Amino acid sequence: MSTPFYVSPQQAMADRAEYARKGIARGRSVVVLQFTEGILFVAENPSRALHKVSEIYDRIAFAAVGKYNEFENLRIGGVRYADLRGFTYHRNDVTARGLANVYAQTLGTIFSSGAEKPYEVELIVAEVGEAPEDDQIYRLPHDGSIVDEHGSVAVGGNSDQIGSHLDQRHRDDMSLAEALQLAVEALGRDSTGGERSLTADQLEVAVLDRSRPQQRKFKRILGRQLSRLLEAETGSAASASASDDADADDEGATGSGGAAAESAPKSKARPGAKGKKPAADSKDAGSGSAEESEDDDKA
Repeated sequence: MSTPFYVSPQQAMADRAEYARKGIARGRSVVVLQFTEGILFVAENPSRALHKVSEIYDRIAFAAVGKYNEFENLRIGGVRYADLRGFTYHRNDVTARGLANVYAQTLGTIFSSGAEKPYEVELIVAEVGEAPEDDQIYRLPHDGSIVDEHGSVAVGGNSDQIGSHLDQRHRDDMSLAEALQLAVEALGRDSTGGERSLTADQLEVAVLDRSRPQQRKFKRILGRQLSRLLEAETGSAASASASDDADADDEGATGSGGAAAESAPKSKARPGAKGKKPAADSKDAGSGSAEESEDDDKA
């Protein structure tokens, strides 16, 4: 009878973690960031049937990357937990912190179990509050740990590069259009340093909007509304660039006109032509002004 090979617990856990990280990195990225009126979710997802961003409860939403069947099972479990707790106690007792703890226990148990492979998923659970300082965003990696995030967070794909881009440019007072434009710019950055242009058909966008009068704050941004937001921000950027160019042209025209006027020779008025403007000055001034005329299984 052969003796089985011994693998230390540390090596076994390291191998399982590497396996899960590679699976998550093959998925398309998801970006979550705060703006003035709530929390924005933007995912690169061309599929209209397989959602990576979903509602869990009144003020709570869920985003995930990795294997679709695995994070869909977790999403369904989260909805059941929230419904049962809200029905048994009160709707206000359902919080993102409690849901994140449930997910952490589930992922941690699966990761440490040798009977099955670890889940190739990374989750984000977010809750919008009455004020921006009350918003909660939690990131849950494959091993069941919980990371409390603020401002912006990216998971999946080249999340490190995307997260660095967001950290440099994100502001808490951004409008919805500005936050969406920043998220699309970040998702378009690839691991080689290049940039891609993402269209509305390649994006899945949703918000937790604290200004909605309904009790449920989750809303998807689809179709014409999404296209208008993308076009509006692109148009404002183009108009700002055009106005800068126009200002530069105006400054150049003013400078050259003044130089021409200064370089024009001063003619002496004849004694009999008192009160009349010399013709040489008007001619030189006129000439000066004329010269400046991102596989379905890995979602």
